[in-house]
Amino acid sequence: MKQEIKEIKNIKITEKGQVCIPREAREIAGFEKGSKINLIVYNDKVELRPMKKGINDVMMAMIASEEVLAEAWNTKEEDEAWKDL
Repeated sequence: MKQEIKEIKNIKITEKGQVCIPREAREIAGFEKGSKINLIVYNDKVELRPMKKGINDVMMAMIASEEVLAEAWNTKEEDEAWKDL
């Protein structure tokens, strides 16, 4: 599924590793003051996503970890190793 780019902004990382998400980007993403977001790191990109209401921090960490592990374990080698179980 191809996603449409809504906004491109250049931002700077501070000495503490902090960034400011521009107002326009916050509005498009639906980020509000005090809201929690997920930071998802891939090899070639980083995504910020709003946390789903009703799912706590621990559950979101477990879901994210499971997705990362599934990606790493979804290989022909793993399939071959586990085929007889």
